[in-house]
Amino acid sequence: MIYDVIIIGGGPAGLSAAIYASRARLKTLIIEKTGCGGQMITTDLLENYPGFNGGINGFELAVKLEKQARAFGAEIVYDEAVAIEHGPSKKVITANYVYETKTVIIAAGTHAKKMDIPGESEFIGRGVSFCAVCDAPFYRDKNVLVVGGGDSAVEEAGYISKFAKNVIVVHRRNELRAAKILQKKIKSHPNILVIYDSMPKEIFGTESVEKVTITNVKTNENKDLIVDGVFVFTGLIPNTLFLSDIALDKTGYIITDEDMNTSSAGIFACGDIRKKQLRQIVTAVSDGAQAAVSAQRCIENL
Repeated sequence: MIYDVIIIGGGPAGLSAAIYASRARLKTLIIEKTGCGGQMITTDLLENYPGFNGGINGFELAVKLEKQARAFGAEIVYDEAVAIEHGPSKKVITANYVYETKTVIIAAGTHAKKMDIPGESEFIGRGVSFCAVCDAPFYRDKNVLVVGGGDSAVEEAGYISKFAKNVIVVHRRNELRAAKILQKKIKSHPNILVIYDSMPKEIFGTESVEKVTITNVKTNENKDLIVDGVFVFTGLIPNTLFLSDIALDKTGYIITDEDMNTSSAGIFACGDIRKKQLRQIVTAVSDGAQAAVSAQRCIENL
């Protein structure tokens, strides 16, 4: 079977692309590594996604998008893409199969950036987490450290504070980078403390996390914090290691034009994986729609 379009990734960008492509009667396949929704499913409340006054849960929105894509005829397989063979007829190679297609849309997203400090890897799943929605309920009435100062860190700190006794936010700069409205919210939480100009140096514990040593980046002074958990929100890394012969920027994001064309004909990219200024669900959905339309035009030209 030769597909019209294969979409790598089932996050909001990939699902949006699938909705537009399958609705245009293109034979469409989504290849998703784990489960549809991407990082969207780890968000408790999406307050700024248009059309949902009062917000919507990320998992709930993911379910709606997946159902819509399937309703138009998109197929979904759970597998991991490991390579793309370029050419007039393209092949997407996965861990278990080889799929042939006329066009490819890369919507593989990003993954959380680790701090790479002693104790981090050792305590993943035993006190170190990268997902507040997944793990915050385990820290009811406990002390938690949140690392980061961007929108994700501040939003998730607010969510974790619903469960934890105390939340300490550690940020390496002298002010948070999050949107002002988010900063205003976090300052109103009585059980959230922000420590500036500092970053974690090492994580300690026996069976689980018990203590974190932080360092002041200006004075080099060390300080021990007694906490039960560490949530890391220090940035994202694009999932582009499986790609070849596609132009990337210096940080690994895919370079595209406004129509989502990559440097390789017939291969498009959308969502968080491409180089752009704003990475939000609403922009990912927009990217996916444009990528699908571009793929359709490419097939028509063929």
